[in-house]
Amino acid sequence: MIHLNGPTHPTPTDQTGPRWTVGEVSALTGVSVRTLHHYDQIGLLRPAGRSDGNYRLYTPGDLTRLRRVLTWRALGLPLSQVADVLDAPPEQERGALHAHAARLRDDLRRTQHTLRQVQARLDALNGRAEESSMNSEDIKAAFDGFDPAPYEAEVQERWGDTDAYRQSAARTARYTQADWERIRAEMDALTTDYLTLMDAGVLPTDTRAQAVAARHRAHISGAYYDASPTMMRGLAQMWVADERFTRSIDRARPGLAAYQSAAVTAWSDAQEPPA
Repeated sequence: MIHLNGPTHPTPTDQTGPRWTVGEVSALTGVSVRTLHHYDQIGLLRPAGRSDGNYRLYTPGDLTRLRRVLTWRALGLPLSQVADVLDAPPEQERGALHAHAARLRDDLRRTQHTLRQVQARLDALNGRAEESSMNSEDIKAAFDGFDPAPYEAEVQERWGDTDAYRQSAARTARYTQADWERIRAEMDALTTDYLTLMDAGVLPTDTRAQAVAARHRAHISGAYYDASPTMMRGLAQMWVADERFTRSIDRARPGLAAYQSAAVTAWSDAQEPPA
């Protein structure tokens, strides 16, 4: 969060108003000096002033723009598009925000629906609800919001005649609730490790990211089907090419889909160079 009246004193300047050095802005906002320099270099956030020693000096207006940059980045907008939004007429930015708010409300509705289904299943497991007594209306309500037909057709079209599909179907048919909880815990751990590397600025090609990618392959091979490097490369491409996958993965953090896709692609290429 940006505090324009932060705990440090702005650099004294002339009568035009307060100014902050890049180090002071970094301390106030939590944005690294390196990132601020990069924003300056690409023209996204160029400080309005310079000191006598030619050091960057940021104005309150610059900090307001920085706050807008961080807002759009948090919403998942690629850095290459942020400047276009910020420099567009207010009506255009307002329209973009309304559209994003609508998507968030839709995601919230779906999440609330899923939460109700999870709670209903917990109630059934705890003996507070009897599934066998469900009537037609109860069943209709339970499946409200689910539209499996398009996904089933897509799965059959893409993988129905493959050994991987048959292997996955055979394995998952035998899974108990405990098995699914274990699989979800493994995936959550992978997600946490990817995010930790992202926060540390570790490149997807780094050996640490490659180790997580190798574990990702082991997770899929252990839970679903024997995933070759070529298959992992195809999955990685799908995470960023299909917006449904991207949106689902990026719920943990905007940019996660691209990061783990790059890591798994690099791992796959190292194991089995693409043809």
